[in-house]
Amino acid sequence: FAAEGETTSMMGTKAAQNALLDAGLTADDIDAVIVATSTPDLTFPSVATMIQSELGMRHGFGFDVQAVCAGFIYALSNANAQITSGQAKRILVIGAETFSRIMDWEDRSTCVLFGDGAGALVLEAQDGTGTSADRGILSTDLNSDGSYKDMLYVDGGVSTTGTSGKLRMQGNALFRQAVQKLASTAETALERAGITSNDIDWVVPHQANIRIIEGTAKKLGLSMDKVVVTVQDHGNTSAASIPLAMSVGKARGQIKQGDICVAEA
Repeated sequence: FAAEGETTSMMGTKAAQNALLDAGLTADDIDAVIVATSTPDLTFPSVATMIQSELGMRHGFGFDVQAVCAGFIYALSNANAQITSGQAKRILVIGAETFSRIMDWEDRSTCVLFGDGAGALVLEAQDGTGTSADRGILSTDLNSDGSYKDMLYVDGGVSTTGTSGKLRMQGNALFRQAVQKLASTAETALERAGITSNDIDWVVPHQANIRIIEGTAKKLGLSMDKVVVTVQDHGNTSAASIPLAMSVGKARGQIKQGDICVAEA
């Protein structure tokens, strides 16, 4: 959990600084900051602009993406679109959450599952050939369906209660949807990239729970030896879970340059 007084933007800034250090870059080299979060410090301004300020960036642009646990994938896809359209050359993509602040501590079915954290990466433009041999984002697949909104939601908001509210979840129903949807979106992304599950070096899934991760790997026909798992250490950190897992996977020596990774949320 975040320390008392520690905010989403504070953790996001630390993750951004670490990513820049790892990439051998400074804030001057970055054109934009995109933050995936559902737990911003304030209703506005965006967490991205707060991180911009902390990094000393007076140039470029920053904004937040709110897609909860899928947020980092949405942010990464958005950053990729900004780069391929020529809007930016290098973008800091960050997932940061303080879910502990929206927990109902009387609800044992949810409060034991979620954690706080932040992870970041730098996405940079490079010339490629447009094939699966390129480095970078080979394909993306985004999906949403608002008819399932009652499975996982927060019972407050600006235009309803005027409070941040608490997280509510229908765990069993959500589990069944998650395994099916995660495997399906991964298969679509592989198809679009022109590769198969045999080409995958690592799966970096959203760290919701180990049963969902195992169920998805099984549906894809992959061994758990190819899956980066951090949920036992961090809990479900929502939009922060994939970049955190990527960072841990790299630090462990699992994810190496040239590897093909599938990230799913």
